[in-house]
Amino acid sequence: MRIEIFQVDAFTEESFRGNPAAFCLLPGARDSSWMQRIAREMNLPETAFLISREEGFDLRWFTPEVEVELCGHATLASAHCCLGPCWAKKLGKGEMLAYQASARGGWLRVRLEGDRVLLGGRAVTVFRGELLV
Repeated sequence: MRIEIFQVDAFTEESFRGNPAAFCLLPGARDSSWMQRIAREMNLPETAFLISREEGFDLRWFTPEVEVELCGHATLASAHCCLGPCWAKKLGKGEMLAYQASARGGWLRVRLEGDRVLLGGRAVTVFRGELLV
């Protein structure tokens, strides 16, 4: 079986800059140890797996060592490769508001600009200070 995998540089407009992440669209469920082995082989800060399910999709993130709860740049990688273009084509829109109804869920703004996918979501300032240089 062949499964397509991508390496994406997020937070940049140039190759070999920004934050690298791998992205893999899975046609069905795989166990965690299989995804962990792929992430270890890719050896990037994070690898995102989008798992197609009957009732929707799951997005999971792995470092080379462990599964993590959330990863921003690997989420951007999945949106760039698959989610944004897929939903834009299905809905005929270049901008949309999506809701993920899960424990990690929330509202996400998605906008396509050419080959770029722009994502926006919640943010909270947890610290504000000054650096003395």
